[in-house]
Amino acid sequence: MKMKLLKGVFAALMLLSVVGCVTVEPDPPVVINGAAGYREKLTLPQGCSITIAVIDLDTPGVIIAQKTFNVARAPVPFKFILPADTISSSINYGVVALIQYQNKVIFQTYDKYPVINNGKNTVEVVMKAVPIENLR
Repeated sequence: MKMKLLKGVFAALMLLSVVGCVTVEPDPPVVINGAAGYREKLTLPQGCSITIAVIDLDTPGVIIAQKTFNVARAPVPFKFILPADTISSSINYGVVALIQYQNKVIFQTYDKYPVINNGKNTVEVVMKAVPIENLR
């Protein structure tokens, strides 16, 4: 009889411990999609690279994520996947881009392209040609 009672108590305790388990799912990552291009109708010279970055728009120099790769033509599609726990609702995030040729910037963004906390996770970034006097 005592053995049956002990087994019953043990089974009840095991059941309670299982009921108390809660699976916590991590927040899904924040995904930013877009394309970076320019309006000029010209072909990029061979050997260009593009750098696309997610930045803090309010704090100069703060880069949240960045990608650099070779590019042959624009617009260039991009995608950033950021862990949800690295995103703050108090930061104004934005995307910027630039294209370099022979270590000189030939196109870059001059406007702000906000994302994430403005309800947009898809953005079209438009770069403008850097004035020729800045290329020397």
